[in-house]
Amino acid sequence: MSDLQLQRIFPVSPETLFDWVTTPDKLLRWWGPEGVTIPEHDLDLSRTGPWHSIMQNSDGQRFHVSGQVTHVDVPKSVGFTWAWHDEDGSRGAESHVTFTIAAAGDGAMLLIDHRDLGDDGIAARHDEGWTSTLRKLEAQLNADA
Repeated sequence: MSDLQLQRIFPVSPETLFDWVTTPDKLLRWWGPEGVTIPEHDLDLSRTGPWHSIMQNSDGQRFHVSGQVTHVDVPKSVGFTWAWHDEDGSRGAESHVTFTIAAAGDGAMLLIDHRDLGDDGIAARHDEGWTSTLRKLEAQLNADA
């Protein structure tokens, strides 16, 4: 198993950042790598329970991911399981994601901790996806400022 951690600091309060990473209307503005849209979802990380999203790339390929929100600790952290669905709709291997938020100087730090990824190759692909996704979040926060 492989684990992945990414950390970014944003020029907003921890409460504002928590809102951006948990509430559906804001979450949908940055969820998924650059060039991806979310045509279908039940994406609400502000409460425990099931979630899912379908990411669609510019070629029309659709990628279904789902899980369970396992904990919400406002405004500090949210945790959820993560599993891609195979073409036949069956869920693949499950991993675990935690978003941790803390004050950092005049802003807030977001730590993405993605654990239990199958191997280093899978972790590397998730690193690329989360890095691209974080660029979208940064752009949204800058546009909203």
